[in-house]
Amino acid sequence: MHKGPFIRFITMLSIFIGLTIIAFYFHITNGAFDITVMDIIKTFLRIDPNEKQDLVIFEFRLPRIVIAALVGIGLGIAGTVIQGVTRNGLADPGILGINAGAGASIVIFMFFFQMTATNISIDSWYSVFIMPLFGFVGGALAAAIIYMFSWRNGVLDMQRLILTGIAISSGFGAVSLYISLKMNASDYEMAAVWISGSIYNANWSFVLSVLPWVVILGYAIYRKSHLLDYLQLEDASVKSLGISVEKEKSILLLSSIGLVSACVSVSGGIGFIGLMAPHIAKRLVGIKHRYVVPMSAAVGMFLLVFSDYIAKTVFEPSELPVGIIVSIIGIPYFLYLLVKTRA
Repeated sequence: MHKGPFIRFITMLSIFIGLTIIAFYFHITNGAFDITVMDIIKTFLRIDPNEKQDLVIFEFRLPRIVIAALVGIGLGIAGTVIQGVTRNGLADPGILGINAGAGASIVIFMFFFQMTATNISIDSWYSVFIMPLFGFVGGALAAAIIYMFSWRNGVLDMQRLILTGIAISSGFGAVSLYISLKMNASDYEMAAVWISGSIYNANWSFVLSVLPWVVILGYAIYRKSHLLDYLQLEDASVKSLGISVEKEKSILLLSSIGLVSACVSVSGGIGFIGLMAPHIAKRLVGIKHRYVVPMSAAVGMFLLVFSDYIAKTVFEPSELPVGIIVSIIGIPYFLYLLVKTRA
């Protein structure tokens, strides 16, 4: 076994975890109410507890940072799987419409079950834990439609895949907008910010709802990450190795759809993380997916935690949805990849 790639992987992984810790530090100490490191340490150790600092740290900032980290991990892993299964470096949960499908399903859920403040609250345990399931149905529906229109003569047409994905994303986006316009003013405002991609109102219930999906599905994908290396070959070559291609593709895709749906249910439509993270990871650690999958998770985690810090502070005291910040970074990167692919 060559130690070089493994050492490089550990080094790069450590660097991005360190960068995430730095972003965590800036995120938790800065905002409308600045807190010193010593105050944070005292709060965690329960030395001379302060009610205001407890509220800011434990109820507002810490769950928001944890959600950003979990969503970044989930989208990074899902993007790696989708690019690997489709053998298309431009594939991404957002571009392919999976984000939009999951988002439309969740907006429908919000419309029918949470139209008034007296109905089921967005913060209730029932709502928080059922939303990822609704998202999964929408994401799976979007993926099924995309595959149906992209399959030609037993082969997945990559150009049709991208074009169909963009069309499906626009269609589900229109459904989300139409349903949200039917809501009352306060619910529409919440839905509009959420559709743009926002985690500003994250809480510990959100963390508990998305954590099992990220841990279980992320681990399941990592266990099968070596198959993504084989899936870069032609299907006939993979089958000759005794691998059930369609079965393994289905398991990997369903796992990635589950990840995306859970993430969308707590963060809204955040795009481009699943596009950028795998490419950055491959540049850093090579093309072996046993390294790329965890590296993409680390890159996605850093990108989203840092982007959310920027979204929170750049126009303080107002806040931007983090999805807008990610898009500002992601759109130029997507155009760069598109030009590079055509060259």
